[in-house]
Amino acid sequence: MSDKVSNELIFETLKRMQEALALHTQYHLETKERLGFIEQQYASISRRIDRMDERIARIEKRLDLVDG
Repeated sequence: MSDKVSNELIFETLKRMQEALALHTQYHLETKERLGFIEQQYASISRRIDRMDERIARIEKRLDLVDG
């Protein structure tokens, strides 16, 4: 058995590694994009909850349900 590694074998191995890296990079970018959408949705929901909290506080105050 020869201990020498051919250039073709090295080239094929590097080519497969490059393809795998490209796939991982694509998945990473897609994941970041989806996470960005989730963050936007969370921020929107958070703002809506904050507004609802303010509205409930005003209602409670008008109905004299709380001190203030």
